[in-house]
Amino acid sequence: MDWETTTAQGLYAADTNARYDAACKRVLSEKSILAWIMKSCLEEYKDCEVKEIAEQYIEGQPQVSTVPVLPDEGGTVISGLDTEDKSLQEGTVLYDIRFRAMVPGTETVIGLIINVEAQNDYYPGYPILKRAIYYGSRMISSQYGREFSGSQYGKIKKVYSIWICMDPPKSKENTINRYRLVEEQLVGEATEPMENYDLLSVVMICLGKPEGEHYDGILKMLDVLFSNETSVADKKKILADEYDIPMTQKLKEEVSFMCNLSEGVMRKGVAKGMAKGITKGVLSSIQSLMETMDLSADQAMAALKVPEAERQRYLDLLEGHHERKR
Repeated sequence: MDWETTTAQGLYAADTNARYDAACKRVLSEKSILAWIMKSCLEEYKDCEVKEIAEQYIEGQPQVSTVPVLPDEGGTVISGLDTEDKSLQEGTVLYDIRFRAMVPGTETVIGLIINVEAQNDYYPGYPILKRAIYYGSRMISSQYGREFSGSQYGKIKKVYSIWICMDPPKSKENTINRYRLVEEQLVGEATEPMENYDLLSVVMICLGKPEGEHYDGILKMLDVLFSNETSVADKKKILADEYDIPMTQKLKEEVSFMCNLSEGVMRKGVAKGMAKGITKGVLSSIQSLMETMDLSADQAMAALKVPEAERQRYLDLLEGHHERKR
């Protein structure tokens, strides 16, 4: 059994997936792409032209940091806030893309801190929505000492946490949901200015299949952008013709790079399947030796030359198997 080959496949798949993820984030950080997301999902920009958003409102404030999220010589990639949020008490949070934007039509300069997350696994062991709310909460709390100090809470800026889910469950395909703070008048009719409580919104964008309902607008654009089946040439044509996204040389290179890596991402699934099959086969062999040769689990694994580092995992699997048989 070629254990080294299996390990190498796993390492290659992990490395390819990491590079694909990084390429997706670089493409998402293009102003023209972000402008479409903002116009489609954020009420502050629904009446603006996409080009206007990209050129006038993203990074519009003079005090925006010049530290880039992803350095790029072309100058089109978002340069904004540091993507790492540290707190001695709360730990470190890493954001994919983080930047500021101006809200149009206001006399006072109001900043938006928008976080875009590209999410492949919709069920990572916890509700993604709770993680999105946590990210937004951290973006608010991290403004202390940056946007305001002492009791200057009036300077708190509104934040958005936008999540793009590439492989959601079928019931959520081609949907966009927003979650935000609202005022409820439980007794009486007193009201508070909306800007005093409308400080945190989460937007979940769940992509889907072309044959699905609502496959249009931003949902189609993002699906085309990240599709493993659409060719580079077709992606360029759709983005340019239907969404008027200027295909700069840098964007062309990133889209091509992302498409080439998508084959590696697909191979990751194959490698995982192979590894699962190998695990099942080894487990069956261990059980067979234990039953026919009256060997202990450790003796059976030694006879099969199972690496020491793998043995505890098989012991756990054997224990789980016995528990299910009881």
